Amino acid sequence: MIKSYKARRIISNTVIYIILAVLGLIWISPLVYLVLHSFRAEGLATVPYLIPREYSFQNYIDLFVNTGTLNFPRWYLNTFIVACCACVISTLSVLMVSYAFSRLRFKSRKKFINVGMILGMFPGFMTMIAIYYLLKAMGLSQTLVALVICYSAGAGLGFQISKGFFDTIPRALDEAATVDGATKNQIFWKIILPMSKPIVVYTVLTSFIGPWTDFILCKLIMGDKRDNYTVAIGLQLMTSLEFKSDYFKQFLAGSVLVAVPITLLFLKMQKYYVEGVTAGGVKG
Repeated sequence: MIKSYKARRIISNTVIYIILAVLGLIWISPLVYLVLHSFRAEGLATVPYLIPREYSFQNYIDLFVNTGTLNFPRWYLNTFIVACCACVISTLSVLMVSYAFSRLRFKSRKKFINVGMILGMFPGFMTMIAIYYLLKAMGLSQTLVALVICYSAGAGLGFQISKGFFDTIPRALDEAATVDGATKNQIFWKIILPMSKPIVVYTVLTSFIGPWTDFILCKLIMGDKRDNYTVAIGLQLMTSLEFKSDYFKQFLAGSVLVAVPITLLFLKMQKYYVEGVTAGGVKG
């Protein structure tokens, strides 16, 4: 009986591991293809084989040297500036709103929380046309400032996870600091935030990734002004019929460079990211 049970368990685990291995191979194969072919030296835009026969760094060099028609360094810098500015504003907004809802008690607090959660359920693309015409009326269309405003203006609505994290911090700390004469502002900056490194890291990462990888909103706002394109729009332009034959390998190299900052951030801050998600999932 025991041997039969162990045999069934070994067989079931083996089947599960095989399925997971196949799924993992399917998932990682496009990434491997992308990285390998970003170093491909063959002149053709596309080749019928999966593994390149010759390798070179020329594709990466061309990205930063051949900037006459498609200026990748400018797009990369634009994206970095927008992502960093939006990240700072969004992080501060989310943390302050979360702290207010977690610690302060004021009239209509529950109603504001419910309204914020309801608004967060609506997809962002539903308001894109309205946002475009508002920006155009203010003279901000096709500018990087418009992107920063769009990415950070409504960031405070994503307070749920951060609020859940702040709810796990004992209120006794606030009360003790209040007795010592600390204001709510001092409590937030000098006591709560230094204890909230996981949720701060989580908020920074999510606030940075959104602007760094977004395409639809950037494309709508920028239109045909190539100098203010972000990396996502520029890479899509490289795959268009007009440029695909000449820029496809540069597109692959650019895609790898886009993934580098995000990958490094996750590898460096993975522990805090997981802690922020798990602790922020507590019901408040």
